[in-house]
Amino acid sequence: MRVLFLGDIVGRAARKAVIEQVPVLREELALDFLVVNCENAAGGFGVTPTICDDLFAAGIDVLTTGNHVWDKPEIIPYIEATPRLLRPINMAEGTPGAGSVCVTDEAGRRLVVINAITNLFMSD
Repeated sequence: MRVLFLGDIVGRAARKAVIEQVPVLREELALDFLVVNCENAAGGFGVTPTICDDLFAAGIDVLTTGNHVWDKPEIIPYIEATPRLLRPINMAEGTPGAGSVCVTDEAGRRLVVINAITNLFMSD
């Protein structure tokens, strides 16, 4: 199984580059799954539903986040309704969204993604 994880997308230029390169990466690397961190995709501060939709439409299987996911409040209902957009699993009980997901490719192979975060060097 070939899985590629891409680190933090920060801002519009990075989003554009990732969206343009997803088909190329999938083909050249024969990827089965693509997981991307998107928590700073909205200009370095959070992510929006529209951005997530664009990234999923490009062919990304799972989007991960961190503490900046909450910088755009409109993401809250979206993350609750979108199992492939993960928040850290080790956030406080009752935090919206899920911290893990199992995705299946066209061949029936499954990948479990667990998103965790550390609180080292965080102010709260």
